[in-house]
Amino acid sequence: MTRRVTSSTPQKRPLPPVGWAILVGLLVLIGGGVWYYNRLNINQWRHVSKLGIRLPMKFQIHGIDISKHNGRIDWNNLRAMRFEDIRLQFVYVKATEGTSLMDKDFKTSWQKADEVGLYRGAYHFYIPWKAPEPQFENFKKMVKLKRGDLPPVLDFEIGTNVYTREQVVANVATWLRLAENYYGVRPIIYTNADFYRRYIKGNLDKYPLWIADYSGWTLDRYDDARIHFWQHSKSGYVNGIRGTVDYNVFLGEVEDLKQLCVK
Repeated sequence: MTRRVTSSTPQKRPLPPVGWAILVGLLVLIGGGVWYYNRLNINQWRHVSKLGIRLPMKFQIHGIDISKHNGRIDWNNLRAMRFEDIRLQFVYVKATEGTSLMDKDFKTSWQKADEVGLYRGAYHFYIPWKAPEPQFENFKKMVKLKRGDLPPVLDFEIGTNVYTREQVVANVATWLRLAENYYGVRPIIYTNADFYRRYIKGNLDKYPLWIADYSGWTLDRYDDARIHFWQHSKSGYVNGIRGTVDYNVFLGEVEDLKQLCVK
């Protein structure tokens, strides 16, 4: 006689309340993380391995700033570089510092940038314990702008105890006024978050800004500041230059950039 063997499928035990609580918590955590990442990533940051840094891909006009410290530059190689279907479109070149220093590579870089078809601009490194008038004279002797060049930039990022805050602001305003009168275009202030709050905000608001800020995903903390350029990294790579360079992005379209240039 054959014995029938019966099998029964064990019934699944229902998930206890604490299990449901953990599951729901995980889903909320994941969903919140996705929402927060998307909120932070409104500028569409993406790492570009060729450059070794992330870029805010929401904006299409990228550029660098250079000085003699970047050494010899292969401008054709730099101009030919492509990354994520983008290429560099502008460069700011250091021209002068203080009342007498002139960057030894400025004239070569200035000419080469124009030859390869980059939008080019010149900047002055401002020394706040020195008078603004001779500092502008130093810049004026070195920099001749033509139609299509970017506005001159005052690099204002170091402080002083020689003058009061009000005197520093007044001196900076003097340099900017002299530059605007001479070149016929409103100059740009390059600065950082601390100097923006301490000197620029409420005092020099009519001037467009170039902000150096490597700390965040957005520029929300600058309120209604007129930011045109954002230096978001100081450690990117580019073909044609040995070592790292500062990377910047223009916060607008090509027509906006053209409108900013010398007429």
